[in-house]
Amino acid sequence: MLRSFASIVLFVFLVLQVVAQNALFIPPMLEGTDFDLQVQSGTTQFFSGINTPTYGVNGNILAPTLSVNKGDVVTFNVTNNLTTSTTMHWHGLHVPAMDDGGPHQIIEEETTWSPQFEIKNKAGTFWYHPHGEHKTDLQVSKGLAGLILVRDAEEEALALPRTYGVDDFPLILQTKSFDILHQIQIASQSDTTVMVNATINAMLDLPAQVVRFRLLNGSSNRTFFVGFSNDMTFHQIATDGGLKESPYETNRLRLSPGERSEILINLSDLEGDSFSLISYGSELPTGIIGAAIVGDGSAEIPEYSDNPLNGLDFTLLQLTVISPTPDPVTTIPSSLVDITPWSIGDIDVERTIALTPQMEGPEILVEGPFGIDGVQFNMDLVNNICQLNDIERWTITNQTLVAHPFHIHDVQFYITDMNGEGPPPDQQGWKDVVLVMPMQSVSFITKFETFADPVVPYMYHCHLLHHEDEGMMGSFIVVDPNSVPDLVTNNIRLSPNPVSGDRTMSVSSADEPLTFISIRDLAGHVIKSWSLQNQQKNFQLSVSDVSAGMYIVEMSTAHGVFIQKIIIQ
Repeated sequence: MLRSFASIVLFVFLVLQVVAQNALFIPPMLEGTDFDLQVQSGTTQFFSGINTPTYGVNGNILAPTLSVNKGDVVTFNVTNNLTTSTTMHWHGLHVPAMDDGGPHQIIEEETTWSPQFEIKNKAGTFWYHPHGEHKTDLQVSKGLAGLILVRDAEEEALALPRTYGVDDFPLILQTKSFDILHQIQIASQSDTTVMVNATINAMLDLPAQVVRFRLLNGSSNRTFFVGFSNDMTFHQIATDGGLKESPYETNRLRLSPGERSEILINLSDLEGDSFSLISYGSELPTGIIGAAIVGDGSAEIPEYSDNPLNGLDFTLLQLTVISPTPDPVTTIPSSLVDITPWSIGDIDVERTIALTPQMEGPEILVEGPFGIDGVQFNMDLVNNICQLNDIERWTITNQTLVAHPFHIHDVQFYITDMNGEGPPPDQQGWKDVVLVMPMQSVSFITKFETFADPVVPYMYHCHLLHHEDEGMMGSFIVVDPNSVPDLVTNNIRLSPNPVSGDRTMSVSSADEPLTFISIRDLAGHVIKSWSLQNQQKNFQLSVSDVSAGMYIVEMSTAHGVFIQKIIIQ
């Protein structure tokens, strides 16, 4: 009965959408190598006559699309005009850890952060958004999100649509929740307002030729399963990290939060037709936010079953085909670019990362709070150490009843299997987000190259934004074993070093008590660890059972982690 009532509500909702259409907002595009980005507050009229407080970059909501070229050295001058701190993460870009824009690179009020780095990525669609500790959901939901288009010679050589806003369109897909005062809510399951590019009831005219959509799921929680109301096929040409080897023809494409995809649609014979871009929520499997059911019946997410969009189909964008442009693209290429993933035989390190409930009870499996490897994020701790130029395979296991989109910074990866089977065609290609289904696993292969920093970490986390804010995040550093400095203060010291004889070492802290000590090999594996529950200032480490060689010791206090290389003889 409840679902029937919800269907009626949604039907009325869709009818109202058709009646009140709005031209799709196309964010302005900035090109070059130096970008001035003003993070600011403003207001937006989502509903007639009502000003809703929003955030934007160089405007009231959303951010300009940034167009850059592979090989360019770019500078992003990010000025924070908000009354709170923020950050800015370049999602999917391969950049130094200090420029990544995670929670360690805070931009305080009335200050400017100016990272400068070379664009290393191949052509693709990336995005930028805040990544501050406990603030990501709020600031993204209020409007801080924009696309980054990377261009290169390989992409330019292909006959693809690339005239921005004419035959090449950015589509930022979101659902948002509003309270009775029309203020944007976060961590809410009542996300019944559908937006594309911050436009409700959006409509767009398309030329009768091949058109390119750059799709981003910028939602806090919801997964979209996109297709067209006329059930026509389209071609996926790119995943998160760039172009595929060849176009994949399909009539459905799943996008979880944080994922991007580029598609081509051939409208050459459809001039005068009208149809819609649809999210087919009724076809999503159980466990995905947006499906009819999340959980196994023993517990459910509060308010989830009351949301009329869950498990049903709804319109994202109304489309009308008009006359073609001069010199249109009218064919879809049969091949795109060469991709050579790393070989399984070349793997240096295997890791398993577990997505875990933080407490016991059936409701926790669907409702949270969640963590990673049984713990929640700690700004002062490093969870994993990766070695520069190592090829690693990570297996992400989901021990909850909710599908989690797993995102890793710094690298693109190639999925090797999803719950024991090869990835479907839409998941083949370079990725930085993968949806891990409930009680299943995903494995991917990647290489940690170019950048090493033994101090500043990168992040990995769930891209359901309230999960991230609640601590479902971990960190890793990439170290060059040939140049790992001792990152200790005069007040924390490990000796003797090198150690031989009875292989007993002393660690002492003159100020803060020690809370945790671990010894890792140069591949990042934890060899031994000690949790100091009584927070000692002096501790004896026996390494008599550790093989001779060089290792990295992490010594943690309540306010920091300190690293020292040791040699065991």
